[in-house]
Amino acid sequence: MFRRIGWQMVLVGIGFAITALILAYVAETYTTEFRPANGGAYIESVAGYPQTLNPLLSFYNDADSDVVALVYSGLTRIGMTGAVEPDLAKSWEIDPSGITYTFQLNSNVLWHDGFYFTADDVVFTLGLMQDPDYPGPADIAALWRSVDILKKDNYTVQFVLEEPYAPFLDYTTVGILPAHKLRDIRAADLPTLEFNRQAIGTGPFRMTGVETTEGQITAVTLKRFPRYYGQTPYLENMVLRFYPTARAAFEAYQDGVVEGVARITQDVLPQAFAAENLELHSAAMSEMVMLYFNELVTDTLPFNTTQVRQALFYALDRQAIVDNALMGQALIPQTPLLPGTWAYKTEGVPTYSYDPQQALKLLAEAGWRRHNVTGILNNANGMPLAFALMVANDAQDLAVAREIVAQWARIGVSATVQAVPPLAFSGILESRSYDAALTHLVLPGDPDPYPFWHETQALPGQGQNYAGFQHRRISEVIEQARLTVDPAQRLALYHEFQQLFMTEVPAIPLYVPVYTYAIDARVNGEQLGPLMRTGDRFRTIANWYVLQRRVVAGPQRD
Repeated sequence: MFRRIGWQMVLVGIGFAITALILAYVAETYTTEFRPANGGAYIESVAGYPQTLNPLLSFYNDADSDVVALVYSGLTRIGMTGAVEPDLAKSWEIDPSGITYTFQLNSNVLWHDGFYFTADDVVFTLGLMQDPDYPGPADIAALWRSVDILKKDNYTVQFVLEEPYAPFLDYTTVGILPAHKLRDIRAADLPTLEFNRQAIGTGPFRMTGVETTEGQITAVTLKRFPRYYGQTPYLENMVLRFYPTARAAFEAYQDGVVEGVARITQDVLPQAFAAENLELHSAAMSEMVMLYFNELVTDTLPFNTTQVRQALFYALDRQAIVDNALMGQALIPQTPLLPGTWAYKTEGVPTYSYDPQQALKLLAEAGWRRHNVTGILNNANGMPLAFALMVANDAQDLAVAREIVAQWARIGVSATVQAVPPLAFSGILESRSYDAALTHLVLPGDPDPYPFWHETQALPGQGQNYAGFQHRRISEVIEQARLTVDPAQRLALYHEFQQLFMTEVPAIPLYVPVYTYAIDARVNGEQLGPLMRTGDRFRTIANWYVLQRRVVAGPQRD
């Protein structure tokens, strides 16, 4: 009996030894790693309050845009490079004439209340935008009123344009509304719908709660929609909390109320940098600050001379302007198109690094010499190179303008800062009654520069070519690009546009403001690309996570 027990002990010992050898082999050969896990919640603070959580009315309110980006989907969406990508539509075809667009819709899309999405929802939504009483942006309404919308079947929609218009796809990114829920409403009723606070969309998250204080929305609670047709997010819940100012939104993070801050403004940037567990992410905004020269003022100013415009560009240290006036929170573009987007191309494009000597050389060639006593540049008639730089009366813009004027003064340009009320600024630009101007140019998703630089837009009251710049070849190039639906051909045309623009310099692309987003270190997977709207920061929301799981990875390799 004792002998039998002894052999059993030996066998047990051998078993333990074999197990230990196997575990040692696994430990030596395999590794464990952490991967994203489903679940958890993310809470974020947002400056400003929502008004109407409706995709047809969210164009001017960032807080609305943020919620709409999570709850609704469009036929298409803007991707990381600014190109249009499929969303509710799985594909589309454009006829050779560029007139007819045929969209094939996803057939597996559900609204958050369980109804299936169909072509009826598309026709209904865009019909509201065609309505004369539609209370949204007039330019968007005008575009859709010029389009015939045809339902071919439940999952095919066709758009027929009056003429070719390559930027049309950008207009198909608008969020679609549920026809089964709103079929009997009129466009004029959109702002007052109770639906706006009980939104039903097709996006990755559905609304589950709205908190209000004295009628004002102060928080929106969202839950992952498990039957979302796209990549399902890891996050189970999201909460957006709304505050009156950007500082109040940041203080909510300091108080431990939220884990992310929608936007870090310059006044709280030092505190954000100092926060130990707060990670800052920046992305280019769909905006460019440009320095315009009024070429229509030719009787007293030399802005119609290419050499002078080039010289004024060479005399600017743009990086110093960004560092000194903007705490480094901007990108330096090399062309008038947005960096990081599909049409931005710098090969063979003239560049203007800071070079005061080159600036003086060009000015001398144009007939300008520094006065021996005043040091101010004068022409042969004794007229000084002096003008006013108009700027909106805003602290940040004033700081930028003063830095520009100080740099120009080093080469003998006598420029002064002319601050005007922000509400009056656009009217002065429209009338072309300025010398030079510091302007924030809001750029759409499509790179079409026609409204800003075509010669037909140059005269006062005629368009947004505020410089009064007229150049036949540039006008021809951007005309052709507007009519061309082939991406490769458009890219080639926009490359030529950028080459010509940076040779002529009708305006100086000064800087691109960046959107600075702050998220606690416990949140992972976020990635920012160029932002056409603030809600675009959620473009990669499916990859965000706060929980992790341990998994055994494959064999280690030398």
